[in-house]
Amino acid sequence: MHDFDYQNGNLFCEGVDLNQLASTYGTPLYIYSENTIKDNFNRLSSALSDLDHRIAFAVKSNSNLSVLKTLNDIGADFDIVSGGELFRVLKAGGSANQCTFAGVGKTREEIEYSLEQGIYSFNVESEAELRFINEIAKEQNTIAPVAVRVNPNVDAKTHKYISTGKSENKFGIDFEFIEDLYLKASSELNNVKLRGLQMHIGSQLTQIKPFLEAVEKVSPLVKKLKANHEIEFFSIGGGIGIIYEDALASGKKEWWDNQDPENKPLTVEEYAKKLVPILSTLDIKILLEPGRFMVGNAGTLITKVLYKKIGAAKNFAIVDSGMGDLIRPALYEGHHEIVPLIKNTGETQVVDIVGPICESGDFFAQNRDLPLLQEGDHIALLSAGAYGFVMASNYNSRAFPAEIMVNGTTHKVVRKRQSYDDLIMGEEL
Repeated sequence: MHDFDYQNGNLFCEGVDLNQLASTYGTPLYIYSENTIKDNFNRLSSALSDLDHRIAFAVKSNSNLSVLKTLNDIGADFDIVSGGELFRVLKAGGSANQCTFAGVGKTREEIEYSLEQGIYSFNVESEAELRFINEIAKEQNTIAPVAVRVNPNVDAKTHKYISTGKSENKFGIDFEFIEDLYLKASSELNNVKLRGLQMHIGSQLTQIKPFLEAVEKVSPLVKKLKANHEIEFFSIGGGIGIIYEDALASGKKEWWDNQDPENKPLTVEEYAKKLVPILSTLDIKILLEPGRFMVGNAGTLITKVLYKKIGAAKNFAIVDSGMGDLIRPALYEGHHEIVPLIKNTGETQVVDIVGPICESGDFFAQNRDLPLLQEGDHIALLSAGAYGFVMASNYNSRAFPAEIMVNGTTHKVVRKRQSYDDLIMGEEL
């Protein structure tokens, strides 16, 4: 659930009117709900309370410093994929000892920096990487903590671009090679410490079956590694999906109560109910790496309708935000619910919501039946808190939008809107 809803006909985030924020700060504008982020973390942690567990927020989903600080303050760890993300965690008040470093292409500079800062663990994705980390650790006269990422070859039934747990994906090491690699590491590599095992099968999973299949397959391997190598954690990755297509209604308890039990979207309660009994038999610390679940429905992107264009084949609403601000629709054909900031229960119109960027793929919605929009109207693209701003670009030399964090009835600009001077910072003639 989340904290976006209409109050007296105006769309609010917690206790703040989004119309007022759009008028004050302009658009495009990202807005985040601090309460929603905290509530999602606490619900997930509570559901897993029977396990020795740590929740490592996937920084790649939203790396704003205030988002990271909010999570750090309530006890989160962090899943990072670059030296830059580690730097952000440190600037937000976290420590490297709270971070697991994933990703298939870690550079020498990133590995050295992480070791210097005291990283909790590298999640290793190839034997070559494992040997490289060992070499760097030897040069630094230190021991590098590592966990190998196992690829369980489980189909997550998600979009092909965000599936990560099949043999044809670039991530992880094939399941059948893991035991031999741990033996090699323990006998040949003196500057690494085998700290755990990690897996991750994909993002935006809305059914329990793939999670269950992966955990059931990998759990016997965890028991063997724990017995032979004294590993201390098993990371089961992230991937818990969120509601996109009925995002506004899903913020209310009654919406969940009215869902068909047979087709009900995955909840953290069901997730825990099915997985905790298996994981509890391992007697090992369990790490989770949620990103989208934590922040997806905690954010929205506000944009303004600049022009209406009525054509022979299509009707267009042209807005002041585009794929450079939120690329999910163009990249994945990802759906975002679109609602006006001032509630309109009257006439509707089938339109394409398109942006100003010079690409035919610059759209937020196609052939969508929406409340009738007029030039000057503000609309909200919901569920934009994950993989939104973090994937933004300056394509067409368009400036990055501002970001605002809402807390109750107060708000704060947590990233200023980029200026034209900012666009060319660092360039020289």
